[in-house]
Amino acid sequence: MKAPTFKYLRAESMDDVYAAFAEYGDEAVILAGGQSLMPMLNMRLAQPAVLVDINPIYELSGIVLSNQKLHVGAMTRHVEVANAELVAETLPLIGCAIKQVAHRGIRNRGTFGGSLAHADPAAEMPACAVALDATLILQSHGGARRVKATDFFLGVMSTDRRSDEILTSIELPTQGSNHAWAFHELSRRHGDFALVGVAATAQRRSEGLDGLRLVVFGCEARPRISEVVASRTLVPQDVAEFAAAVVKDLDPMSDLEGDAEIKLIQAHALVERSLNDLLAAQPYD
Repeated sequence: MKAPTFKYLRAESMDDVYAAFAEYGDEAVILAGGQSLMPMLNMRLAQPAVLVDINPIYELSGIVLSNQKLHVGAMTRHVEVANAELVAETLPLIGCAIKQVAHRGIRNRGTFGGSLAHADPAAEMPACAVALDATLILQSHGGARRVKATDFFLGVMSTDRRSDEILTSIELPTQGSNHAWAFHELSRRHGDFALVGVAATAQRRSEGLDGLRLVVFGCEARPRISEVVASRTLVPQDVAEFAAAVVKDLDPMSDLEGDAEIKLIQAHALVERSLNDLLAAQPYD
């Protein structure tokens, strides 16, 4: 299949991006890594009037640690995130999950910000951003807007980004020695879309784990924190109860990857496994 006719604009600066938004509005679509957009164009699932190529804007790439937060530029390639020692040391959840993103060729071109902006319910990075309480920085001609990851994802490939905004960077609070994390994903083969996955973080306490931020992805229309267990302390004897509560709170959707009922069964197994992994990170009396 062939893509529809569109105009191509090469943005050399953010001012070029803002000018394209001003002229074309919703008909202007950002081209970053293109690993999701180009297949959608070829299948005629997207038919924008103009593609705004932001690859020449090098300041949108990079990984910097500042004030106990990791700042990741939206144009940073997945492979750069996967190979960054800063990520492995301060955000092991991202370091683990990024290896499950598609296949090597796609990771070489796909971008961290592009995955978030695309908002596929089965994508790993949106789920991790929510679990890690990330903040997304959106820029328009009028200035910057900061949006929590928990508020950014609205539904299937739907976000809080406005038509005149571009995602420029992501702030992720780093995880110290008092944090535990877990990540599990079920897919037909490594690199395929997740059937169901779980990303979770928690804070270690002497009596158990508090501040549980558990996200099930590939199951619902958007990644979200499971609030039914978020305010409770997790101890080993409560794993079965917690897992049952999380799954009961899910609103699964059937899709090409599986039926809703099957997704609940898969989610239950991964949630239990993730909770046990969180607890295994800390010895208990």
